[in-house]
Amino acid sequence: MSDTPPTNSAPHPEEMRAEVEVRLGPAGTLRATARATPAGLVAVGILVSAILLSTAALVRAARARR
Repeated sequence: MSDTPPTNSAPHPEEMRAEVEVRLGPAGTLRATARATPAGLVAVGILVSAILLSTAALVRAARARR
């Protein structure tokens, strides 16, 4: 029995994948991969909009106290 998780998980039917590899000359390479689903992107959008809305409310309240 192994405690290590499998390297490749089952893909989601609507999953979007991206890979990029940057060569840094003789120093080496940098490789990045990303996976996202439409539901995940919607969740991120909601979280970002909530953060921006609360920041705007804090800025407005700080300006009103001056």
